[in-house]
Amino acid sequence: MKISTALCTSALIGTGTVLGLLLMAVSQWPSGVVEMQASAAEKPTSPLETTNAPSVPSTNNALLPDQSHAMVDVGYHFANLWFAADKENWPLAKYYLEETRSHLNWAVRIHPVRTTKAGGEVDLKGILQAIDNSFLSEIDGAITNKDTIKFKAAYRQTLEGCYACHKACEKSFLRPQIPSAPSVSILNFDPHATWPE
Repeated sequence: MKISTALCTSALIGTGTVLGLLLMAVSQWPSGVVEMQASAAEKPTSPLETTNAPSVPSTNNALLPDQSHAMVDVGYHFANLWFAADKENWPLAKYYLEETRSHLNWAVRIHPVRTTKAGGEVDLKGILQAIDNSFLSEIDGAITNKDTIKFKAAYRQTLEGCYACHKACEKSFLRPQIPSAPSVSILNFDPHATWPE
């Protein structure tokens, strides 16, 4: 019984100490918040910058992922798009097309202009607009019309358009292809799947 009384006493003292420290921290918290807000108000903020090459990393540039990160997501969604359409799961195909478009836009916002070794500039925003207005719109139409043959032709043309952009950016080693397997194995591409309910 002495052991349990001593244990209870130690627990009460420990709890009291923790509560005391918390109360002391909370009582000082509002003034710290006010000081932080005043300090933040004095420093103007600038919008996130996108640059061609990281010179000296600023706080904002350090927050941006590399363009290749966004392009990995593009590849993920575009590969899954192929299998969704191949299985004629048109709602899933539409979803993956929209995700592809969204992530392509993200990639271009991160790095809108590339400079070649010769000093020329490659306007990625203009290239993306052309691809979106032609090839990706063709894919969208094929999905809307549930036309697998037109989808596959438009998909191949899109890969050729993507490769033209890679070559313009001096990255001809990034050669896209028709995917051989979905990028995700946890999703069922079958439009008639009944599980899970």
